Amino acid sequence: MKITYENKVLSKNDRIAAEVRRHLTARGIFAVNLIGSPGSGKTSLVERTAAWCHGRVAAAALTGDQATCHDADRIERSGIPAIQITTGNECHLNAQRILDCVARDELWDIELLLIENVGNLICPAAYDLGEASKVAILSVPEGDDKPLKYPGLFKRADLMVISKIDLLGSNDFEADRAEANAREVAPHIEVVRLSCRTGEGLEGWTRWLASQLVQTAPLTARQA
Repeated sequence: MKITYENKVLSKNDRIAAEVRRHLTARGIFAVNLIGSPGSGKTSLVERTAAWCHGRVAAAALTGDQATCHDADRIERSGIPAIQITTGNECHLNAQRILDCVARDELWDIELLLIENVGNLICPAAYDLGEASKVAILSVPEGDDKPLKYPGLFKRADLMVISKIDLLGSNDFEADRAEANAREVAPHIEVVRLSCRTGEGLEGWTRWLASQLVQTAPLTARQA
């Protein structure tokens, strides 16, 4: 009975996600769904990305939390519009919440939509939001075995960001082992290592984003 109910919920979500994807594709918007544990560095990565976007890419952010507008306030101070989605007791965003936002003024005439999901490695991975790519964020303090323990996220992600590499050496986390574990469950996955605090490795993240934006841009823009 539980499985039937879950399938019904996910099927409805998938239909709405397809509608979101049609909206975003028609407008040439690359949407990335950032998924990671609480404290993994999602908001910091959005802030760093916002700074990189200045003068390059028109961007906006949707940020999900069970309470407060703290993350949206932080992101807006970084220079891009941000809409806070407060989920209450829900541990993830869903496609309907994204659809409710796509026509808002803050998301008009943008090229990049950064969706910061609620901090959680399990529930957000199962919900398609209409994004072009999922990105799994794994921070050094969490441990390098997380891809093996939570394979669902990493199987669905196009990219794994190993964050907070400035903390390497402070515990038993080994970046090479984390990559190997991720590729054991998801051979396709790309990996970037970075620190939002020091800036080390951020060029790998922005290079990946830039390549995705080129592919998402309308054909006329790519031919220009």
